[in-house]
Amino acid sequence: MFKKLVAIEPISLIPSAQQKLHDYAKEVILFDNIPKNNLEIIQRIGDADAVLLSYTTYMDKEVLDACPNIRYIGMCCSLYSAQSANVDIPTANAKNITVYGIRDYGDQGVVEYVISELVRYLHGFGDKQWKALPMEITDLKVGIVGLGTSGQMTAVALQALGADLYYYSRTRKPEEEARNIKYLPLKELLSTVDVVCSCLNKNVILFHEEQFESLGNNKIMFNTSIGPSHDLPALEKWLEKGGNEFFCDTLGALGDNTGKLLSHAHVNCMGVSSGRTKQAFDRLSEKVLDNIKLFLKDHGLN
Repeated sequence: MFKKLVAIEPISLIPSAQQKLHDYAKEVILFDNIPKNNLEIIQRIGDADAVLLSYTTYMDKEVLDACPNIRYIGMCCSLYSAQSANVDIPTANAKNITVYGIRDYGDQGVVEYVISELVRYLHGFGDKQWKALPMEITDLKVGIVGLGTSGQMTAVALQALGADLYYYSRTRKPEEEARNIKYLPLKELLSTVDVVCSCLNKNVILFHEEQFESLGNNKIMFNTSIGPSHDLPALEKWLEKGGNEFFCDTLGALGDNTGKLLSHAHVNCMGVSSGRTKQAFDRLSEKVLDNIKLFLKDHGLN
């Protein structure tokens, strides 16, 4: 068991999973608000040997230096790479602190969001319609940029409805190409498709003015990433041209701290995370507990 486990902010665990934490630590403290600064983070952690956090707080070197008892950090949010993580993983590694994160827990809701908003826009079920006549997804040319788990799931869902699918990623995916999801270099993909869906990791900015120029006009863009995948002035310039429409679920995915673009006529941002569903919280909770059990077993603490 851990001696003391502290969740320094809300971590979205379901009540039964919160209760289960007491099986893995002699003392459990769960904070229900986000710490304001490093000093507050350090005070909350104190002498804890295990820390849990979500995506809204960053644990940097200052925090890790000030809390020498930490042995385990559980990220109750996606961990794709050290570069995109909200924990200073290189410093944690140097201090022999284990950092586990989770992934693939909210993707189903994201896929449903893309399908829902695209169908509404194509058919004119809301107050906007893409073409003069309602359109089906059938034969619609769609490009997926970033073919990880959520990108693959989105591609499969769209393909099931008859879309003509293309993708770009840093590495080729032969198994997806075998299912007729066709690879194109990014510039060629953007000039080919009518709809582009960005499914990139956090902190990856791939869409600059050059990419929007390749995408052209009368196009549709979805950003399903946690943060912006675009350069904001370049997006704004693209939106001022003819018939372009941008969709995202959260303000973070829009990436505009000024609030200017939120009211733009061609920006469609719901302001809520499509991945935060009842089922996603169940999956998140299970994965967080599995990580804790794995650490305790590997270190002979169970």
